[in-house]
Amino acid sequence: MDNIVNHTFGNRFQLNELRMAHRDLDAAIADLAVIPHVDQLRIRRLKKEKLRLKDMIVRLESGIGPKRDS
Repeated sequence: MDNIVNHTFGNRFQLNELRMAHRDLDAAIADLAVIPHVDQLRIRRLKKEKLRLKDMIVRLESGIGPKRDS
């Protein structure tokens, strides 16, 4: 039983951390978007990371767990 509680608490903590990182990336992207002549590659990389975090959030919320490479 303790293992289940620890796992659930760990997932909630991880989910919270992922959500905060996702919000931080969103803010960073918005800040960069208003700068003239900004490096578009940097923005694309940040957006890709934001999507990766969103995927991880959805997986944790649905209980699927991390994506595994075959």
